Amino acid sequence: MMTRMLKTAAAVLALALGASPVLAKQGDFLVRLRAITVQPQEKVGPVLPTFPTSGGSITNAYAPEIDFTYMLTDHIGVELIAATTKHCVEGGGALAGVGRLACTWVLPPTLTLQYHFAPEGKIHPYVGAGVNWTMFYNEKASTQLVNAIGATNVNLSNSFSFALQAGVDFDISEKMFLNLDVKYVDMDTNARLTTGALVNNLRADINPLIIGVGVGWRF
Repeated sequence: MMTRMLKTAAAVLALALGASPVLAKQGDFLVRLRAITVQPQEKVGPVLPTFPTSGGSITNAYAPEIDFTYMLTDHIGVELIAATTKHCVEGGGALAGVGRLACTWVLPPTLTLQYHFAPEGKIHPYVGAGVNWTMFYNEKASTQLVNAIGATNVNLSNSFSFALQAGVDFDISEKMFLNLDVKYVDMDTNARLTTGALVNNLRADINPLIIGVGVGWRF
């Protein structure tokens, strides 16, 4: 998947380098569609109190993403990013033999304030910083975990923190451009696992890198 994304980016970049410069200006409205890979830089704690020597890891995910940017000035833009991905926790340590523990869908709307360095060129790099609100939904214990310890209800707390961003737009035409984008999101959650009268807790620092390749339109 990532190889296809990079090949697509290279092909469109070749077109972009031959495009005429387009002036990005105050009042422009940008819409981007990206293919993203979400790669947690995770730290998964033990399942306490029952499995103090356990640990785990969080799976990567691939998904489409859409974002909307409004240019407040020629250099300053504000962007709203939306996508949803599914991730699973794989058991480690004392729970390595169980395998997959649980899965959840993640909805992390992110708002960033961006600085665009070269609005007058045909290549437009930018950096951004902002806030992220992550909601976890449709959390479910895996069949493997249920078989190991019994029917378990999973609940994950939402996360609110900061996000950092860097990217670049390459003009293809007056209205269309290629986009490459990387974001880091500070994200964590506390998982509550309820099995009958037994309650366990797990803390996970997820902190994903979100790498995207896509196309955009300028209005």
